[in-house]
This record gives sequence, structure tokens and C-alpha cells, in this order.
Amino acid sequence: MTDDAELLRWRMHAQFADGPSGVAEIARRCAGVQAQDAGAVRLALRARGLRDPAAVQAAYAAGEVVATWLMRGTLHLVPAGDAAGLLALYRDRLLAGGARRRRELGLTEELCARALAVAPGLLDPPPGRAELIAALRAHGVPVEPKGQAPAHLTAFLAAHGVLCRGAEVAPREPGYRPLPAGRELTAGDLARGYLRAFGPAAPADLAAWSGLPQATARAAFAAAGAVETLPGLSVLPGSAPPPPGPPLVRLLGPYDGYLLGYRSRGLMLDPARAKRINAGGGVVRPALVADGRVLGTWRTARGELLVEPFEVLPRGVRRGLDAEVEAVGGFLGEPLSLRLEDPA
Repeated sequence: MTDDAELLRWRMHAQFADGPSGVAEIARRCAGVQAQDAGAVRLALRARGLRDPAAVQAAYAAGEVVATWLMRGTLHLVPAGDAAGLLALYRDRLLAGGARRRRELGLTEELCARALAVAPGLLDPPPGRAELIAALRAHGVPVEPKGQAPAHLTAFLAAHGVLCRGAEVAPREPGYRPLPAGRELTAGDLARGYLRAFGPAAPADLAAWSGLPQATARAAFAAAGAVETLPGLSVLPGSAPPPPGPPLVRLLGPYDGYLLGYRSRGLMLDPARAKRINAGGGVVRPALVADGRVLGTWRTARGELLVEPFEVLPRGVRRGLDAEVEAVGGFLGEPLSLRLEDPA
């Protein structure tokens, strides 16, 4: 019988064990990367095998990956060939979910229809958002250039498949490019990708991660051929727990998908410590994770990587942490020394 520790270890190996290390390959292996913050994207990919941070921009520029609004209505980096198929699963929910706010911002049906008509001709070369909004205004789309209207209009255009985010056109300024054509995907395909990255899991976990209804998640598990391997939890056929070995330790960046992948974090994170990771307002802090359990938070400052553990770290976890500190420093291009605070 698998206990909680073994279950968490299985889940963490599904997400973080060694595998292909290209940006698109990692994005496919972990079912997409939360992408509302450029720095967080790079750290998420690093924790899953990426060694060169410049590879992210290169993958965008080569058209291997794009970012658009998908799971839970949030931005995700995904393989370019999967973006259109995933968007088809979410389009109606995205448009319905943003309708009220668009009206509040003066984005009328007439204005949005005009934007849909002219935006496809404004994406070569890819513009940044301010440049895109200026071009739309010049073509008779009277969107207010300040405030939240530009963000909601670009999300509306993205939901219709007109555009998506690609390579940066300036530091921390993504360019908008046409959504590439891709393969059709079903909810069963989404469930297969989710189970590869997050299993063992339940349909309720898929619903929480994806933002799709519970009934859709249950049907998607069935379509994916999910096999119940633990009470209420399923995997893909042929999946097996990892072999025994030293703790798998990772320093995860903010908004990491592992912390957003299940209906509840109660198994991975002591509820008494939950506000140390997510104090509210949608902010998810960087976390030290070992064999699936969240053991503390971390940050960098003045050549140090400061870890605030929740408890005394076992010796095996400490060895893994030393290796992670070196890896993070190499990835960020600055040697970092570990500063380990007393548990609190």
C-alpha cells in the first residue's frame, strides 16, 4: 500500500525527474508552464532540466513554443503545435469569463468586432502590446490605451485565436504573433498530459488545475484510459512509482505549476504553513520541495540564496539543497552561497 510519502515522491518524479531538456519538450512533459511572469517561467523550466536561460527566448523566436491564456484562464507556455488545440477546449469559457469586465472597460461588441477584423494585419513584424494598441487605434479601434482595457482586448483577441505571445520585442515585453496552426486536441488528450505530469491524481485535481467542470474532468479521465492505482487516484497505463533513491530536491520559483496542480495542497504543504507560500492575492512564493513535500521558502539577495525552512532538514535533503543552490546560481549567472535560516 502506497503511503502519503510514497505518493508525493511518485508525483514529484512525474514532474521533475530527468528527461528531455529542450524548452518545448519540457513544456510538453509538464503539461504547460505557468507564464504570467517571465522570470518564473525560466525558473520553472530550470527546475525541470533547462540549463540555459537564453534558450527560452530562442525557443519563442524559433516558433517552438508560444504563450496564451489556457488553463484556469491564465497564461501558459506550451508547445506551438498544441496551442490551437488547447485553445479550442477553452475558447468559450475564456470569452464568457471576460465578458462582464470588457463591458465595464468600454470594450463594446462593435469595438471588439472591429479589432477582430483588423488585428490579423498588424502582427508582422510582431508588435508589443503598446504598439499593437496604437496600431489598432490608428485603424479605427477606439480602445483606451491606459488602464486595463489593452490587456483585456488582447486576451479577447487571443481567445479568438487571432494572436498569442511569442518572442520578446524588448526586455520583459512579449511580442504578439499569429496563433500557429496545430493538431486537434480533446479533453482526453488534456487528461493524458495532466496525468503524465501530475499523476497519480483524481478527476477533481484535473478540474482544479484545468479550470474545466468536474463532469468534463471525469469524462476526460475515462477517455484518457486512466487506471485507478490507489483509492480514488489514477495514472496512465504503464505508470509506476519511482525506484528508491536519494530525495529529489528542487528550488521552485514563484507560481510553480507543481503547487497549482491539485485540488488541495494539504498533502504537500502543512496547512499551518500554507500562508508562508500563499498569503493571498494569488501570489505563490518560491518553495523548497523535497520528494513532493514543501519544506520552506527561498529568495536570493546580494550573492546569497536564503532558505527559510519550516523544520530541520534531513541530511539527504541538505545534500540535494547544496546541489540546487549551485545549479540555481549557474542558471542565473551569479555564484550563490547558501544561507540557511533557523526553522520557523
